[in-house]
Amino acid sequence: MTAKPPRRTAQRILEAARLLFNRFGVPNVSTTAIAAELGISPGNLHYHFPSKNDLLDALVADYLQALAEVLAAAPAVRRVDEAWEHVQAQFALAHGHRFLLRDLNELLSRNRQLEQQVQALLGRQTDAARALLQGLVAGGEARMSPAEIEDLTTTMVLVLSGWHSFAYARAPRQALEDAQADRTLAEGVGQVLTLVAPYLVPEARARLAQLRQAGDAAGGRPCPAPALATG
Repeated sequence: MTAKPPRRTAQRILEAARLLFNRFGVPNVSTTAIAAELGISPGNLHYHFPSKNDLLDALVADYLQALAEVLAAAPAVRRVDEAWEHVQAQFALAHGHRFLLRDLNELLSRNRQLEQQVQALLGRQTDAARALLQGLVAGGEARMSPAEIEDLTTTMVLVLSGWHSFAYARAPRQALEDAQADRTLAEGVGQVLTLVAPYLVPEARARLAQLRQAGDAAGGRPCPAPALATG
């Protein structure tokens, strides 16, 4: 059998680790288990990633890069339906890395590098949420003061970053599995944008209600996640 190039092996390791972390949680998956899943030796895995923390750091870096591309679209949002799609895309990407949000407190206690990465993540999400709200105001879809925007920005990021933990605690063996994930994520999108509803003009508020109803009727199916975030 022809050996795979080192770069390809590293990518396979990251993908297997992400899927196992998502399924079982980071504390419950060893590097030996990841190597066994791939059919490679633990030594081969450690050649590319000397420790589980190195694996975790690489996965979070990939997530941050993909998230930056999603968040870059926030300043262009002007309508409620665009806001829905933007928040939906964030949730879809986060679902592909749900191990991070679900196990966040425990992971932060063990990994100083992760602490810095998560702070960067929250900062980018905060900037994007603020830009989204400012865009809705500029587009005539919402009316709120700068102070209200700041307060709402923080609350939106709180729900965005905490939804997976809440959903998992509510139904540990169901909410984030494939059969229920679409509905769980669509519910999260609705919760984020319900925070904005009191500030929307009547027409925009009616469209938001229609979006929530459509999501429920479709079984809560969110927009497709980026390829990096599948599984």
